[in-house]
Amino acid sequence: MQRLSSLFSSFPGKMDHSHHMGMNSMDHNSTMPPSHHHPTTSASHSHGGGEHNMMRMTFNFDLKNVELLFSGLVINTPGEMAGAFVAVFLLAMFYEGLKIARESLLRKSQVSIRYNSMPVPGPNGTILMETHKTVGQQMLSFPHLLQTVLHIIQVVISYFLMLIFMTYNGYLCIAVAAGAGTGYFLFSWKKAVVVDITEHCH
Repeated sequence: MQRLSSLFSSFPGKMDHSHHMGMNSMDHNSTMPPSHHHPTTSASHSHGGGEHNMMRMTFNFDLKNVELLFSGLVINTPGEMAGAFVAVFLLAMFYEGLKIARESLLRKSQVSIRYNSMPVPGPNGTILMETHKTVGQQMLSFPHLLQTVLHIIQVVISYFLMLIFMTYNGYLCIAVAAGAGTGYFLFSWKKAVVVDITEHCH
């Protein structure tokens, strides 16, 4: 009995000591400053990089950090901008020449031509005969295959020019417009123009 009483008398002291240690550890943890996590820092860095690489939506005349179609093709000096201006100018001019060349090849590859005449009213109650030409072409033929390949090239170049213009860089936009205008001036003057006399405004 004496041993049991001494055991019970010492037990609450141990409980109080352990409880005190537990409270001290909780207070220590609550007073510790919050740790900094690297993912938050990396997220902020990535957010900043996204703002840096975001496309500008206003016209500008920058000469540095101008991406041209591809991520590895970046303009950083006036000399590089001058070279890009010449290349874009020639590309736009080639695009206009390609359109005229396709029309010329189409006229040369006509395999069947049919003429239809129909009367149309003329001045003072007269009747005029108007002739319409119908052109046919075979699908499984080399001219049509060539036209298909040239059409694909024309579409790709047109999208390239559109994307270049959408950089909103003033020098590149001027190169696109000037090249297209020069190409039209040089190649389109030979273009045959057909005027239908039946088309008029009322």
